[in-house]
Amino acid sequence: METGIHGILLKRAGLLLAGLITAWCAPANAAAPEGDGHDAVVEPRIERRAIHEPTIDAQDFEVGLYAGVISVEDFGSSAVYGVRGAYHVTEDFFVEATYGRTKVGKTSYETLSGAAQLLTDSERQFSYYDLSIGYNLFPGEAFIGRNHAFNTALYLVAGAGATRFADDSRFTFSFGGGYRFLATDWLALHADVRDHVFDSDLLGTNKTTHNIEVHAGATVFF
Repeated sequence: METGIHGILLKRAGLLLAGLITAWCAPANAAAPEGDGHDAVVEPRIERRAIHEPTIDAQDFEVGLYAGVISVEDFGSSAVYGVRGAYHVTEDFFVEATYGRTKVGKTSYETLSGAAQLLTDSERQFSYYDLSIGYNLFPGEAFIGRNHAFNTALYLVAGAGATRFADDSRFTFSFGGGYRFLATDWLALHADVRDHVFDSDLLGTNKTTHNIEVHAGATVFF
């Protein structure tokens, strides 16, 4: 009796072992039955937008001309014109040299007196040169319409130089700021405000004068 029971148990154990071996050896990547939906592959359709990178000139030198108005303290406002050159040391910093000139008008005393002349015509020639360090404070972009974007920058400048006025040369400290608009990869438009500060004693007392200049101009990169 016990022998029969042991035989039945051994037979069932053998069948169970054979089933485990069969399941273990079955391919792991066996194809799933058709129609169960598990073998479907989703391929998203994304429309790629064409992107055009800006072709900004890689050169670091910039030269150009400018013109505007300068208010020489005690002598009124007059037209000024000049030339500028810059070297962009890094993306943020640049050094700049400027040279400008104008011819000042009469003081209020000369105008009211009618005959008194404090300066001759040659002494009314006013010229300056400055060497400055600039910093691009807010580089950005300007958009015209939907399809045109232009690189721009708000910058600060400060430096020193000399002013030639009334046949005398005066040490000058200058500072200000400007706006640069890159119209193409080689042409830039500028709008600037500068203050030229120097000591003067033309009217009998020595004082520090502030001479505000506003100008606009264009430069080219090379």
